[in-house]
Amino acid sequence: MTIRQTFTAATLGLALAVPVAAQAEELTEVSLALDWTLNTNHVGLIVAREKGFYEEAGLSVDILPYSDSSSTALLAAGAADFAYMTSLGFMSARAGGADIVALWATMQHEAGRLVYNSNNEAITRPADLEGKTYAGFGSAWEEALISTMIEADGGTAEYDTVTLGTGAYEALASGAVDFTLEVTTWEGVNSDLLGREQSHFTYADYGVPDQQTGYIGTRSEVLEAQPELVRAVMQATQQGYAWAADHPQEAAEILIGAGDFQNPELVRGSMEVIVDGDYLRDGDTPVGQIDPDRFATMARFLFDSGVLKGPGGAALEWPGDVSDWISQDWMAE
Repeated sequence: MTIRQTFTAATLGLALAVPVAAQAEELTEVSLALDWTLNTNHVGLIVAREKGFYEEAGLSVDILPYSDSSSTALLAAGAADFAYMTSLGFMSARAGGADIVALWATMQHEAGRLVYNSNNEAITRPADLEGKTYAGFGSAWEEALISTMIEADGGTAEYDTVTLGTGAYEALASGAVDFTLEVTTWEGVNSDLLGREQSHFTYADYGVPDQQTGYIGTRSEVLEAQPELVRAVMQATQQGYAWAADHPQEAAEILIGAGDFQNPELVRGSMEVIVDGDYLRDGDTPVGQIDPDRFATMARFLFDSGVLKGPGGAALEWPGDVSDWISQDWMAE
């Protein structure tokens, strides 16, 4: 089964109207928008659908593919009932006034890292990035992150930036730029498969808080009006990710069967790294659980760095408490 490419207004309208405890043959229809093209971050969603966990919970979950509109924007506008969002996307939208709530964090640790070619003898530490050329993606988060790392290592945060998007990885491999950022569990795996000899710096080693990533959220109005619906969706989602954590290679095959992957080995290798790196499940922490302290620490970092803006791009002051930005009441029995 592949991800459906279209959805109708009628489907979205029904999403909140049909009770979860419907008759057996009736399924509550809900929609969930993806933040990017299908990848291993989304594995638990696909497993929950393909293994029948959503159906067992009385749900028909329409997983909406990535589009020109961000998943966060679709959620805030009411065009999706739930959304898978980047941490920055969620926090930026919430700081900007969107009445949305995070219910879930997929990755228990930051999977991003700063990467450079191992044969570049001019780089041995973040301070060496001063004066070098960075291939970036055009977000304020990147500048805050890289500047923090350089300064934490005693350097001056002065470097050149060229915005290349996904072309950054080829530019680095060819030596056209000096460094970029990548996700360990995806681009990092791809680089290994391609035989690229690259080294990296971990954000948390140089002043950047280790954050959880891959939020799933909904609108406050949905959470308030339909708490049982939220509980059903999120507990079935948790079941999907827990199964994937316990059966990573089987989950990889399910994901491969649901998408259009040019290199299935990337999916298989990614799942191996995700499980070996304790990204989905760290110790006894249940999959999906948000750490309120780490959440607040990252939010404060983004506020202090000027990354988060208010409505219309206005400057923000730290509100002192962001506990109402998250809710995990659905985990309670």
